Amino acid sequence: MTLPFLTPLDVPTLRAQGVPAPFVFGQADRVRFHELDVLDHVNNARYLSWFETFRIAYLRAYGISDYAGERPVLVLKSVSVDYNAPLHLDDAYIVAGRTRAFRNTSWTMEYGVFAGGRLCASSEAVIVLMESDFVTRKRLPARYTRAFIDRDGARFEG
Repeated sequence: MTLPFLTPLDVPTLRAQGVPAPFVFGQADRVRFHELDVLDHVNNARYLSWFETFRIAYLRAYGISDYAGERPVLVLKSVSVDYNAPLHLDDAYIVAGRTRAFRNTSWTMEYGVFAGGRLCASSEAVIVLMESDFVTRKRLPARYTRAFIDRDGARFEG
């Protein structure tokens, strides 16, 4: 099966490609030469770029920001990545993600990178919504939390 790259995939396609529940949003791409390190596998820093590319598509699809007009001020507070299996030149992969939990001013996303039905990397990130001064935290709008709950099954962590 040929997957469309950098296009949101529907749930049946995700499941057919080995992406498990609870992930309902993902997009495919392929490994490019500039993403490799001297060991001929994807450099660990590239995964962070992949997660960022995914996150922008996710925020657009969930109605949080279209990045065309006024954009929310989002700060990546923390991120961790576990590497399970290497990816190589031209490997097709899917980055899937969801919001697992949210608080008053932040949310926790989890990501998985899947190829050939196997989990190659997993990650968790905390994103904080800020005022335009980049100092003051801003309360998450109800439309954010509704999208997180309705689409991802996220829970509030008070």
